[in-house]
Amino acid sequence: MKIFVSFLVALSALAMPTLGQAEDWPTRPVRIIVPYPAGGNADVVARIVAQGLQEELHQAFVVENKAGAGGVIGATAVIRSEPDGYTLLFSANGPILFAPELVDPRPYEWEKAFTPVSTLSLTPLVVLVNAKFPAQNFKDFLALAQKSGEGFTFGSGGLGTINHLFSELMQDRLKVKWTTVQYKGTAPAMNDLMGGHVQFSIDQISSASPLVQQGVFKALAVTGAKRSPVMPDVPTLTELGYPDLVGYTFTAVMAPIGTPKNVVMKLHASLVAVLKDPKLRHNLEQLGADVATMPPDDFKAFLEKESATWTPIVRQLRTN
Repeated sequence: MKIFVSFLVALSALAMPTLGQAEDWPTRPVRIIVPYPAGGNADVVARIVAQGLQEELHQAFVVENKAGAGGVIGATAVIRSEPDGYTLLFSANGPILFAPELVDPRPYEWEKAFTPVSTLSLTPLVVLVNAKFPAQNFKDFLALAQKSGEGFTFGSGGLGTINHLFSELMQDRLKVKWTTVQYKGTAPAMNDLMGGHVQFSIDQISSASPLVQQGVFKALAVTGAKRSPVMPDVPTLTELGYPDLVGYTFTAVMAPIGTPKNVVMKLHASLVAVLKDPKLRHNLEQLGADVATMPPDDFKAFLEKESATWTPIVRQLRTN
């Protein structure tokens, strides 16, 4: 009996430092891996949030850019790190849901590789046409697309981007087919839409809003579940009768699978506190981000729903 009690005491002694480290987290600098080049929107948002966390938790949060392979390189670096809360991923949809499906062999599955911590922003998309395009609403646009078939052209911001994938989702749900023209980024796609070289494109509502206001583009529909305050007069695809056409660009924080739950919950609570700061919220909103946090369990459910929507679309692209 004494030996058994001694064994339990020894086990408790081994467990206590780990538990204590989790409760005290963070006691040293935390790395935030951004799987994109420096200077982009995601990188800027990550640095704003990192500064807020540093002030909230009185510890350094250091942003590191590890770009490449559609975000897979940065995501993989986080997956291979210790699940102790000291290496985190700050990412949009692509590296979490899309990019690993486009790599052979598939490098990871998000639900087996990551612990969801929280979303930070949700930004709907908008279906755009040139100001001179004959359709005045989405119904007319769809009729023209059905009539034109593959002569109808879509300007994509790149293979596997949310803009591209939403176009694929539209074709699947609306039972229509058009030709996708791939560009190296959304900006050149927008330039060709402006010049009338493609019939339509899809962009984040925050990026497109100034050009719509200037009369360069017409906004036909937004992809959120409800109308956006940025474009209150533009209907959602849901209210136009297409409830399965909903999509967002999101940014989020993920931790390696196995990260202690109390570290995850403390990090989530800290993110919520940081994003309540009016100045920080203003800075993010100026970049076009709609600030939105989800508790870890809600975020996991959100990712499962997103995966159910997008994974079949991405896999279909691979087989075409």
